Amino acid sequence: MTRVYITVDTELSASHFAHHGREGLSENFDRAILGRTATGDVGIVHQMRRLDAHGLKAVFFVDPLPGLVVGPDIVKRIVHPILDHGHDVQLHVHSEWLAFAERSPVDGRTGRNIGDFSLADQFRIIGVARDLLTDAGAPAPIAFRAGNYGANDDTLRALARLGIRYDSSFCPGIARSACRITLSADVLAPVDHCGVIEVPVGAITGWGEGRRHVQLTALSAWEMAAAIEHAVASNQASFSLVSHSFELLNRRQGTVNPIVARRFDRLCALLAGRKDITTGTYIACPPVVPPPWRHVETLPHSPVRTALRLGEQFLSNHLFGETPSPRLMPHGRLWMASQRIIHPLHHLVPLQNLAMDALTAF
Repeated sequence: MTRVYITVDTELSASHFAHHGREGLSENFDRAILGRTATGDVGIVHQMRRLDAHGLKAVFFVDPLPGLVVGPDIVKRIVHPILDHGHDVQLHVHSEWLAFAERSPVDGRTGRNIGDFSLADQFRIIGVARDLLTDAGAPAPIAFRAGNYGANDDTLRALARLGIRYDSSFCPGIARSACRITLSADVLAPVDHCGVIEVPVGAITGWGEGRRHVQLTALSAWEMAAAIEHAVASNQASFSLVSHSFELLNRRQGTVNPIVARRFDRLCALLAGRKDITTGTYIACPPVVPPPWRHVETLPHSPVRTALRLGEQFLSNHLFGETPSPRLMPHGRLWMASQRIIHPLHHLVPLQNLAMDALTAF
């Protein structure tokens, strides 16, 4: 039996706050947490309803540091719905929020990543974040993930001192991430490291010797299904995948991304339909370190799956994505040329979905 951990990084946008401040807080919450669009919400409440309908559990890594800036009620508004739905609340920290805090736990020092701080500062930051989370009604967290995956070994030492047993900041599928945890990219299963159990984010083999992380916006539904099937076939005890509270929409435009939303639904259906797979929470069934002789390999590369994903990602990014390529910015020649191609493709998304359904049936 393979346990799949559906992990959802649940966070307000520090970038949005930097541009709009408190005046934009309502929009920030609506977009980043609720996933509000004119055609319905696709944020955490929607995601939990879909999970609940399939009998699945998820781990919501919640960033409480905005509570330092705008008050603790914002954290309660995030935590309570998750607890009401019976899912797991664990700790997430985006240290960018410290730049906006009037009362900083580290005397005004700032950094984009938690790993930018000293061990003593990390201990204080994570301790304050933990208290904000529990004051909002969450159980004491036993797991942590750094914003931007930006942890280092001192992060793990700080977690150990605070009694937080698990970390999931190590992402071997991103070659140049902000993570500075001193583990080999070949570490794909939970492992004891610096006083905690490090739970790597899942990965597959990409082009050449590269890898790609298992995230809802990074892989196609077919690739995710193949990665999970590979984990089952190779007797992996656990497998972690990542999403975000806002991942099913384009926050800039306030519209649903139907390609990513479809992936989420397909993932739920896949996991619910397998008797050799279960989903779990860190509270009820935490990850277990496998014996040293059990070696884990990533899903081998498939040029066909990769090529189809690249096509699907092109549609997703340029029809529904938040950040189109700079070379395709409005009013440029490439932009105008691309729109002559892309605009008619809006009407082909249902056909693209049918094509992917046919391909992934095999």
